[in-house]
Amino acid sequence: MSLIKQLWLTIVVLLLLAFGGSLFIGVTSSRFYMQQEVQIKNADNANALALTLSQLDKDPVTVGLLIAAQFDTGHYRLIELRDPEGEVIDVRESSERVAGAPGWFVDLVRFEVPPGRAVVQDGWSQYGTLSIATHHNFAYQSLWRSTLKLLGWFALAGVISLALAAWVVRTIRRPLSAVVAQARDIGNRRFTTSPEPRTRELRDVVQAMNQLSGSVHDMLGLESERIDMLRQRLQHDTVTGVLNRQAFLGQLDIMRQSSGSRASGTFAMVRLARLGVVSERLGHADTDRLLKTLGQELEQLGTLRGGGIAGRLGGGDFALLVPGHVDLQGIGHELTQRLDALQKKEKRVALGLPSSLIAYSQEDQPAALLASLDGALATAENRGDLAQLIAEGSQRLPLFNSHADWRKALQEALQSGVYLGRFPVLDAEGKLLHMECPSRLRLKGEWRPAGVFMPWISRLELDTALDMAVARETIKEISRHGKPLGINLSPASVHNARFVLDLRNLITSNRDAATKLWLEVPESMVIHDLESFRSLCRELQPFGCHLGVEHVGREFRRISDLQDLGLSYLKIDASLVKSVDRSPEQQTILRGMATLCHSIGILAIAEGVDSLQESELLYELGMDGVTGPGVRQHDKPA
Repeated sequence: MSLIKQLWLTIVVLLLLAFGGSLFIGVTSSRFYMQQEVQIKNADNANALALTLSQLDKDPVTVGLLIAAQFDTGHYRLIELRDPEGEVIDVRESSERVAGAPGWFVDLVRFEVPPGRAVVQDGWSQYGTLSIATHHNFAYQSLWRSTLKLLGWFALAGVISLALAAWVVRTIRRPLSAVVAQARDIGNRRFTTSPEPRTRELRDVVQAMNQLSGSVHDMLGLESERIDMLRQRLQHDTVTGVLNRQAFLGQLDIMRQSSGSRASGTFAMVRLARLGVVSERLGHADTDRLLKTLGQELEQLGTLRGGGIAGRLGGGDFALLVPGHVDLQGIGHELTQRLDALQKKEKRVALGLPSSLIAYSQEDQPAALLASLDGALATAENRGDLAQLIAEGSQRLPLFNSHADWRKALQEALQSGVYLGRFPVLDAEGKLLHMECPSRLRLKGEWRPAGVFMPWISRLELDTALDMAVARETIKEISRHGKPLGINLSPASVHNARFVLDLRNLITSNRDAATKLWLEVPESMVIHDLESFRSLCRELQPFGCHLGVEHVGREFRRISDLQDLGLSYLKIDASLVKSVDRSPEQQTILRGMATLCHSIGILAIAEGVDSLQESELLYELGMDGVTGPGVRQHDKPA
């Protein structure tokens, strides 16, 4: 039995005992008082009538008339006169019919009052003995009315008492429910905090649990900061803070090979020309600050565009990668504005900041892209300090030539339906965790991967329409085959309250499939719009959906901000997984990331795994699952 039920039972029993006892005492006291009154009345009436009879002549007619007159007043059930030998001289008797009170009540409180007796004198001798018994009808009626009044007052007092008890129970239950929910969260390794209740005992418990959650949060923060410092040392340039050459080119290769929206985008290079002259004029420290500022400007531009990354290729050469956006003119214009502002800020020396841009896709080779950009950058450097050129990549005929054509083709493809790819995510025993299902659209008679159409999906603001079509198809596939499937949601969809509501309604009508639905969003979206992601988690968690974050790496230090969301898994970015068998530093980072994930009940899954041997090492480091080009569904570690 729950504590609340026990409390209610105690309150009800106490009220019943109190009111029942009060009622019993009240009725018993009234009955005793009325019995005394009736007994006194019997005695007084008997004495008065006997005195009157003693003063009269003892003519039988006169005696009979006086007794009859007294009896006819209607308040007596018995008047009897007997001689000294016990013979009846005269008797008046009526049946006792009780009106105005129920029979069961009369039987329960029946009065036992002896008749009043008095001696009738005839001179100095005894004429007889007079007995008078009063009717109890009025006493029963009076006692019944008083009992009803007591019951009414007790009922009113009971209602008021129960209302007060309900208020007290509610004031206890609300913080108690919060404490129970927080205890469950901690049991599930979600270290949430709760507001402190006014009840002192519960407040002490909540304070202790909040202190525990705060300590775990601080521990997670410190440990994730330590891991991020190792990652920064491994992947980032020590002077500028952006990615170093190896890490940046690794990201380019990963994005180019991906099956999602990151497979195409914009690749830009910027050069701080005449670096030797600048260093000589400004000094080593100021030159480093200038390089750092340039790197930060590129990084900010990439962040504003969504998921962009910046890197230093060496010396004064910097690169910017903006996946999912093939808008060379727009990105080039924003880049030039930032470089112009940086140039005007530096008054001591003329800065040359030429740039070049190129569109990349899955078919491109990194070496060819770099060669094209480098050649265009050299040409731009000769044309002026802020010159910018768009490099020519491999010749690819566009599917459609205008925005209107793209919009029409994409809308028709969405109406026709999407196709879901299949890429397994396996655990350490080779069992399927879920299938990654990137979307495909049929354009010009062929199923095209997301890298082809996603830039146009984003540009034409069709993200929510695509994600909803993918969600519907995924639910159908789960219902049809029963296999767990995972899909990606775009930041625009997660931010759209209408989409979240529609997705919730879709899942509500397909509850059986919800537990096998895995939904993930990019790390960049979670970090920069945490409230929208929190709202998504709050709406979908009651249905048993698995919610996760993909491409985790650069912002892993903020994992402590996610520990109360109830996430199911994190997918570690391929940049931290590639060549892990040759890098002890990467192994240390991944082991720490897996440990932290497990400490808050989250699965750690490695992306971009190239081979079975690589996956075996990742399992040893604590990874719960792997996915990538080298993972096949029937692979199983030795």
